[in-house]
Amino acid sequence: MSWKLHHGAAIAAVALAMVAGCGVTAGAGSGSAGSDVSGRSLEVIGEWTGEEQANFQKVLNGFTARTHVKVTYTSGGNNVNILLNSRLTGGAPPDVALVPQPGVVAEYARKGMLVPLTGDAAAAVSTNYSDAWKQLGVVDGRLYGFFFKVANKSVVWYRTDDFRAAGARPPSTWDDFIDTSKTLADSGVTPIAVPAADGWPVTDWFENVYLRVAGSDKYAELAAHRLAWTDPTVVRALSVLGGYFGTPNMIEKGATQLTFTQAVADVFGERPKAAMLYEGDFVTGEIGKLGAARIGGDAKLFNFPSIDGSAPAVVSAGDEAVQFRDSPGARALMAYLASPEAARIWAQAGGFLSANSELDLSAYPDDSTRAMAQALVTSSVVQFDMSDQTPQSFGGQAGADEWRLLTDFVAHPGDPAGTAAALEAAATKDYGSRS
Repeated sequence: MSWKLHHGAAIAAVALAMVAGCGVTAGAGSGSAGSDVSGRSLEVIGEWTGEEQANFQKVLNGFTARTHVKVTYTSGGNNVNILLNSRLTGGAPPDVALVPQPGVVAEYARKGMLVPLTGDAAAAVSTNYSDAWKQLGVVDGRLYGFFFKVANKSVVWYRTDDFRAAGARPPSTWDDFIDTSKTLADSGVTPIAVPAADGWPVTDWFENVYLRVAGSDKYAELAAHRLAWTDPTVVRALSVLGGYFGTPNMIEKGATQLTFTQAVADVFGERPKAAMLYEGDFVTGEIGKLGAARIGGDAKLFNFPSIDGSAPAVVSAGDEAVQFRDSPGARALMAYLASPEAARIWAQAGGFLSANSELDLSAYPDDSTRAMAQALVTSSVVQFDMSDQTPQSFGGQAGADEWRLLTDFVAHPGDPAGTAAALEAAATKDYGSRS
């Protein structure tokens, strides 16, 4: 991803023209001028709730203000794919959806459920996204989507008061991370909250450790199941994680019942129970909603630590905008979402990173967010969230096999080889059933 620090008046003018002009009038099947969308209505489905939903609504309001198209947002929460599958089965797809797994998007595309992007929407993606990000929206040679909201899922958040009281410093290596955690524990503070109840945060833990233990090539092979989950690199990564999770007094008790939202509150709320929380940039929105800690003051971050001398690396993720219904309004909305103007609205509200290379970093509200955005550029290795590339039954939805097995591993971390074997059995079943 190529972030540009400039964003002059000419670029803004082009983006506004795309949305307010050609992107608002579109001919059927092409995205060219010819059909007025004013007065029409659209539905968008996404996973966002709470603060994120409110901020995305601001983006949709910006589209409505320009086009007079009413947009209804429906949240599927953590079960967005279940909602989409139900709607598709019932013959009632939304106009547009934001899907958090490119593997799921590929399934939809290959089943003929998605509209390929053409015209103004495709042009906006070509203009505003790097080749690496554009390629993530391509299925079998055709562009079907783009990532509107992305995440840097390789940072650890911490309470500065707990670190100061314990005499702890932000670590840069895994060994230092263990030492810092022990220092916090010795001071009487639980080092870290691990929200295993939701499943996906534990897959993120594994992916960050695996990327640093095995490297980028094996990461990609494992994501595609060209490498078995019983490979020694997987067992090694699980051993690293298991050693940490299994150390007494290291993680907050009841991890398998702890949700992500509650974990944020347990670290940065009025009654903190732990000093650290691993997760992505989107934590900022939840911290802000609590109102008990200030980003950059009470709450700071450090990059996920290096393991065995691994180079700086980032696991990214995102919500891919795709089109299920072909209409001038849907094409106009896709072109708008691919513009820097749409990205800027949410960036200024906080809790957001964009893959849009034309978005000026100054749009982000604080140094922490700008640092996370910059890390996506400066890190030697950037990989997309592994579980989001897998079949839904393995890693793409609540209750998926990987989510379940890794949640169990948090509670019983003493058998990495056994967990690896169970993951391989599940992957063999789930990848084999993917069409």
